[in-house]
Amino acid sequence: MTATISIENQVPTAALFLALREAAGMAPRSREAVEQGLPNSVFGVLAVHDQTGDVVGMGRIVGDDGSVYHICDMAVRPEFQGQGIGTRIMDALMDYIEETAPPLAYVNLMADVDGFYERWGFAHTAPASKGMYLRTE
Repeated sequence: MTATISIENQVPTAALFLALREAAGMAPRSREAVEQGLPNSVFGVLAVHDQTGDVVGMGRIVGDDGSVYHICDMAVRPEFQGQGIGTRIMDALMDYIEETAPPLAYVNLMADVDGFYERWGFAHTAPASKGMYLRTE
């Protein structure tokens, strides 16, 4: 049976953020970094199980809320995956961008699910550019 899920415009707490990332098998973040970073989010959404009130997914946007938007921290608890929740989270994030981003804004993300983000118009940057990263110690 598919769960009834509501999408709420809200950034998660640090504890919830860390728990969702861990449940989804995502790379860890330090509590210090999360507590410092979450309040600086441009926009965020939570997927809430209507029957229990449990948060089962999240996504957020970081950036300068004008020229650059970065979609990140897309996570859905494994037991709720495959029910369209990630699509609903992404729809809410893209609605925000479509409503607020000025012309020629740059929207990017790190795609770790093949074939998912293309439906919103995202394309691989290579060979025109290459994504890079650095993780602090």
